[in-house]
Amino acid sequence: MPVDPYILLLLGTVGLAALVPAHGTSADVASGASTAAIAFLFFLYGARLSTREALDGLKHWRLHATVLACTFVIFPLLGLAARGLVPVFLTNPLYQGLLFLTLVPSTIQSSIAFTSMARGNVPAAICAGSFSSLVGIVVTPLLAAALLGSSGGGFSADSLLEIVLQLLVPFLAGQLTRRWIGAFITRHKKVLGLVDRGSILLVVYTAFSEGMVQGIWHQVSPLRLGGLMVVEAVLLALMLALTWYGGKVLGFDREDRVAIQFAGSKKSLASGLPMASVLFGAHASLAVLPLMLFHQMQLMVCAVIAKRRSQDPVPAEAEESAAVNAAGPASASRTAVGTATRSG
Repeated sequence: MPVDPYILLLLGTVGLAALVPAHGTSADVASGASTAAIAFLFFLYGARLSTREALDGLKHWRLHATVLACTFVIFPLLGLAARGLVPVFLTNPLYQGLLFLTLVPSTIQSSIAFTSMARGNVPAAICAGSFSSLVGIVVTPLLAAALLGSSGGGFSADSLLEIVLQLLVPFLAGQLTRRWIGAFITRHKKVLGLVDRGSILLVVYTAFSEGMVQGIWHQVSPLRLGGLMVVEAVLLALMLALTWYGGKVLGFDREDRVAIQFAGSKKSLASGLPMASVLFGAHASLAVLPLMLFHQMQLMVCAVIAKRRSQDPVPAEAEESAAVNAAGPASASRTAVGTATRSG
């Protein structure tokens, strides 16, 4: 079973925050640096996303609407249904984190990688992941306001304003300046990818440092952690089944169903962590714990599924179509892959 090396870095960062949390002035400096890192992160997201490719992807609107419905409708409904597991399986703070997990957008890079491995519709996975990330910048905070409310650890109108200033404004600025800096970002995407990952590590360190100072880790026991993992495993299994068999009911072919399954069943750590930091403040450490666990779980399970799907018998004409999908828009694929961070 594959283990994402970045998860090990995240866990190491959590350990560092537990051993050496930021206090006083150092906490203020870390918080300010985290705020700047989040803004820069979403500026890069905006600068990487090709508006033309996004508009071209609208031609396959039924598939993208299906993925968006899975991400922002079915997932949240399952999250709301999990409220009945409190307090038997989950504490209320862990449930808030689980519910937030169901609200964040889908991944981009891993959806593309698994779709390609399973011989699915790669361009559709590229566009579906990009649309989900774009829509999530607006929809995730609105859903959090509606479903979490004041129970979200300090979520308020001020938090919504912070989302606009820290996430949406930098993203739009990146889109507006893309014509001038897009080529530079494409040439240096590996270096900037390290900046992405470093920014997220800083966000995690700041969030978990605040959690240590507040003493909220005393609220989590190994038994509760095990209960959370069981709940997330069931959630992932339900979404994998719904996206695969639901795609068949809706009349999609195999290649499209593969893209729907991998784009519609996963959640983005790269987008979710910065949003949680803004929305939950000092309570962000518990809020992002379910997302971090789910992220690793989805990578491990989807890697196994993608490998098995790659061995499915495919009719000759469908195999030729899949090859065209994977190789034909190669330049678009290479560009769109750069819109994702390694973690999400």
